[in-house]
Amino acid sequence: MSTNVEFWFDPTCPWAWMTSRWMGEVAEARNLDVSWNLLALAVLNEGRELDPGYREMIDKTWVTSRLIAAVAQSQGQEYVKPLYDALGTRIHVEGRTDTEAIISESLAEVGLPAELADAAQTEDFDPGMRESTQRALDLVGDDVGVPVIAIDGVAFFGPVVSPAPKGEDALKLWDGCVAVASVPGFFELKRSRDVGPIFD
Repeated sequence: MSTNVEFWFDPTCPWAWMTSRWMGEVAEARNLDVSWNLLALAVLNEGRELDPGYREMIDKTWVTSRLIAAVAQSQGQEYVKPLYDALGTRIHVEGRTDTEAIISESLAEVGLPAELADAAQTEDFDPGMRESTQRALDLVGDDVGVPVIAIDGVAFFGPVVSPAPKGEDALKLWDGCVAVASVPGFFELKRSRDVGPIFD
């Protein structure tokens, strides 16, 4: 029997990207049925007072979040993960910032219509984006970021890892997540990060 897992990400977040690589590592080995969902950092941070530099960065995330939302709603949920992979490889692994080209190339790689790039510049698909973001927050609370995962409906922020564990380490981390998710009173484990994102 498969385990239902919901994974929420923002395509621009390097921490969510690394956790998504880990999730891909364990999905087959642990027979996970993973759905990939948008938690837009732009929506999460609406109306909040932020450091000006962070606010500028967050405001730039609207376009990629709107692209994911447009694809999910107009083309189907099955395209979300492939598009996320295409975007994330360019943004995180290659370190590119030329958003227009990243979007164009990613749509082409996944075989999606080029005109979806125009949809990413509109608010047409914002209701679905907000609904997806709110579903995650309803499960886990609003004092979080991405990634958020839910295991059979029990959600938490994280895990935040750098680099993404592989092999046995990946499976051990997954089994630990399942264990804490099985405890009704479990809320939080945390320590300060002493490394940045390590993409390998």
